[in-house]
Amino acid sequence: MTSARLDIPALAFALASALLAAAPLAWLVRSWRDPAYASEGWIFAAAVAGLAVWSIASGPAGSGRRTGGVIALLIGAAAARLAGQVLAINILSALALALDVLALARLARLDSRPFALSPLWLAALFLFALPLAAVVERAIGWPLQLVSASGACVVLGLFYGDLACAGTRLTLDGLDVLVDLPCAGASGLLTMLALTTGANAVLRPRVVTGMLALVVAAFLALVGNAFRIALLAIGLAERDSLGIDVMAEPWHSAIGLLALGLAALPMALWYRPRPIARRTVPQSGPERPAGRRASEPARLAAGFGVVAAALIIITAEARPVDVSTPVTPQPLPHQIAGHPGVPVALAPIERAYFTRYGGSAAKARYGALGLSRVTTRSALRHLHGPETCLRGLGYTVQPLATRRDGIIPSAVFKAEGPDGRLWQVRVTYVSESGRLASSVAEAVWHWFAEPGDAWTAIQRITPADLPEAERRALDRAVIAALDLTDPTAPGSRPEAPTALAHSMEPAG
Repeated sequence: MTSARLDIPALAFALASALLAAAPLAWLVRSWRDPAYASEGWIFAAAVAGLAVWSIASGPAGSGRRTGGVIALLIGAAAARLAGQVLAINILSALALALDVLALARLARLDSRPFALSPLWLAALFLFALPLAAVVERAIGWPLQLVSASGACVVLGLFYGDLACAGTRLTLDGLDVLVDLPCAGASGLLTMLALTTGANAVLRPRVVTGMLALVVAAFLALVGNAFRIALLAIGLAERDSLGIDVMAEPWHSAIGLLALGLAALPMALWYRPRPIARRTVPQSGPERPAGRRASEPARLAAGFGVVAAALIIITAEARPVDVSTPVTPQPLPHQIAGHPGVPVALAPIERAYFTRYGGSAAKARYGALGLSRVTTRSALRHLHGPETCLRGLGYTVQPLATRRDGIIPSAVFKAEGPDGRLWQVRVTYVSESGRLASSVAEAVWHWFAEPGDAWTAIQRITPADLPEAERRALDRAVIAALDLTDPTAPGSRPEAPTALAHSMEPAG
């Protein structure tokens, strides 16, 4: 009877944890498969599982740390799940899975086996299974661009005297090199942090030591990205003498791997922290007096209580706080460059999204031009780059450049549809106060400073085989029709050729 009574709360907590984890886990798996997320988080989830299996297979757990605190971890996971459910933020709900990993690692006593692992750092490694790259780029992509550009400017200044640096734009031998959002180094930063976190899981340093290692890894990642951008800029400036195109494969990926390897080398050579001493408990001795146990009805009530709480959490009504307040954007132009506008209806999923989270969207076609506009006062919720939705629709999207057509900055992408047709996509973000940005990261960063400001994403799509002169004429007509100007620009000037140094991702 004693063992049966002990099993009731354990089984109840296990069932409640499974109920709470089901939806976040399903969303996480979908994020690995959905091209819109462009996530390779399954690699880190597999690494966590592989390390755990290796530790368990290494031998039985010794007389190390006890498994206390597991219930507190499960309660914390339930709280995170509730917050994600109510706020309608999937990635917040998925954070609860890391607490589940920590609880399971402690239950398995991975820290006291022959191949010992740190449960805390193993759970931290699982966080990289989430689609963090998109979050990092949106939240801190703009300051990462500025830091990378400043670092590259320092490196290039050692070799070139005619270098001009202004924000994210570097001018070298008359060539503009822009440190755009894909250049920001978010991928390299996350890779360095993940490698260091994995090392912490195996080496088991003290928490303070492990955190300092992460700070050093982040610094090295930023230095490595600045070095990569400098190499690409030099390659672009010396293209004729070198005889290679550093923006083409395999050179582009090779330079990225070289920079990442050089950034990781110091950590690989010198990071050897002293592991935490295992806590031991006496193998023999007087038994501790057993505490007073709850009655069978109380145990049954506790079991039903935690399951009921889990059901309440997973069925809680979503009440997101980042809903855009009402916005009343001007209607799209009736005609652009002599082409009458043909309204395009929003898809049902789009209408439902804007009904739930506020903001507004409109689409129209003007001859060969497709124009869409999204306006919101909740930039983090609504604004995203065109690659997000297009990849979700089955398109292959590649960044091309960031340009100024007349006055405004625009990010340019090449998109290939499922039917093989090629398109060029240009997007600009403009605020209610007249500020313009070429990336969602820059727009979001300015929105952080002025959270009440409304932002509008203006996306233009044209066939890739459209003559460039006609495309520029259409784009300039859009700028004129929507009355777009950049108050920070030094006056109208011709479109300047801008070379991109983007993506610090490994080959493949």
